Amino acid sequence: MSETIAVIGSNSFSGASYVKHLLAQEKRVIAISRSPEPVDALLPYKWGQQNTLEFHQLDLNKDLLAIEALLDKHKVPTVVNFAAQSMVGQSWDWPEHWFMTNAVSTVKLHNCLRHKDYLDKYVHISTPEVYGSMSGSVAEHDHYQPSTPYAVSRAAADMSLQTFFDVHQFPVVSTRAANVYGPGQQLYRIIPKTMMSILLNQKLPLHGGGHSERSFIHIDDVSTATQLISEKGTLGESYHISTVRTVTIRALVEMICDFMQVDVHEVCEITDDRPGKDSAYLLDATKLRTQLGWQDKISLEAGLEQTLEWVKNNFDVLKSQALTYQHKE
Repeated sequence: MSETIAVIGSNSFSGASYVKHLLAQEKRVIAISRSPEPVDALLPYKWGQQNTLEFHQLDLNKDLLAIEALLDKHKVPTVVNFAAQSMVGQSWDWPEHWFMTNAVSTVKLHNCLRHKDYLDKYVHISTPEVYGSMSGSVAEHDHYQPSTPYAVSRAAADMSLQTFFDVHQFPVVSTRAANVYGPGQQLYRIIPKTMMSILLNQKLPLHGGGHSERSFIHIDDVSTATQLISEKGTLGESYHISTVRTVTIRALVEMICDFMQVDVHEVCEITDDRPGKDSAYLLDATKLRTQLGWQDKISLEAGLEQTLEWVKNNFDVLKSQALTYQHKE
């Protein structure tokens, strides 16, 4: 059997999709999440074989000793950490919760793991939010200018990890992906929320008119990149995962409306922008493409059609799920 990989934050969309990606290769996965597993439609790794999966409900904020014991038991050589309080706008309401999870508890985990001689690679899933609003494309070495409590909390962990690498030779590689999407994503995210709003005949709030510019990248392309970085990335380095193509949020919503043959003006209502919202995330992924040979393969159009098919096939289940973010401390 292949080596064991621990995935922390395994119930997140990116985490669950990465677990699915690993299980398809029959890799042994220790999945860890603070929440119980949601309905199968929102948990991509439930859609295939799970013979090599072991799930544990453990909270990084409260159960670090149990997480440590679990990793010790299996002597896990690779740990991939997706766990984070990830909502940006809501971080203004409970900044202390974001800092506790994303900075304090995360650094506690790192300090625990740096003493483990069985650990070969720690993959830290970060965010482009640490750069703040971008006037052009940014590379991995560009300066941080975080503009929200969420972004500051993530930047704090990133900077701490750099010192751990410099001083302790902690075996970390980091990733920052553009806006991910695909089947199984939480319904409060813009793509599934737009599709569900249309099917439920509900208005979709378009913050600030939807003028923010983003790269949307299919989660399967991100999972492929994450594994490549995990296996071949240079320790101490970070890697951007992004498409070259960018679209505004409004243009994205218009594409979905065209796919679903509805008038965008009947779907959307313009609302105020959220505080500190960054106007653009334009990540330069040249390093990943040239050094590790990665390429994104799924076009936005193909990915949207695939996501819409998932929504329609699971609509009876999804329509009873929350379309808005439900905060957990």
